[in-house]
Amino acid sequence: MTSQSNLPTIQQSSAVSDVAIAVRDLHVRYPDSPPVLQGLTLEIREGERVGTIGPNGAGKTTLFLSLCGVIEPNRGEIELFGQPVEPGAFRPELGLVFQNPSDQLFCATVWDDVAFGAQNMGLSAGEVEQRVLRALEVTGVTELAQRPPHHLSGGQKRMVAIAGIIAMQPRVVIYDEPSANLDLRARRRLIDFLQQSAETMVISSHDLELLLEVCDRVVLIDQGHVVADGSPREIMADQALMEAHGLEKPHSLIPHRDQHHSS
Repeated sequence: MTSQSNLPTIQQSSAVSDVAIAVRDLHVRYPDSPPVLQGLTLEIREGERVGTIGPNGAGKTTLFLSLCGVIEPNRGEIELFGQPVEPGAFRPELGLVFQNPSDQLFCATVWDDVAFGAQNMGLSAGEVEQRVLRALEVTGVTELAQRPPHHLSGGQKRMVAIAGIIAMQPRVVIYDEPSANLDLRARRRLIDFLQQSAETMVISSHDLELLLEVCDRVVLIDQGHVVADGSPREIMADQALMEAHGLEKPHSLIPHRDQHHSS
């Protein structure tokens, strides 16, 4: 685990071919508000599954929107596969799955929603169809193709929203609270899907048990900068660290003793 004081310096992307995301000294401040991101520096390599944790207001969603070019930083640099992220520019290499799937579903049918992004990439009708079929299959929602999205359950909507991103074949997928409001069965289906996904993943979640199952790295963010970066089990097992930043140690990392009762 690395603390803020000795975090590794990010190398130039041109010298490291497998760097997916490089963030250097990122500062974001909304008008008439305190700073949200304050010198955040982070590097994510291709193929990693990185969980981001921290209290509400730590800056995780602002970081995600900055990575997607939705928010223009006040200062700092963001590179995606070695190329600068320009505010407002579409980068098909990166897809964002919103916390509320209804924010991404607005077409008459599931098929149309999943096809929307791919169609707007200028692909041929045949290529769009192939991508939609594959995305529906890998997310397990093929049978929902002709259903209206607003008639689906929360878990079904989540997987359809993911399918719409997968159809664009991004190299990096960002998930903002993917298990929010899911029942146990839908949550397990989501975890199984994430464990099998090949894309580089960045996941923000208060569901720490999900991150333990899916991620190979965790980054703790608070007050707009990286506090700790390392093994999920090492960081989240540190009760003093977690409590200092408004979090609880996951239940599965708390030692339990069997209770023996005399008859």
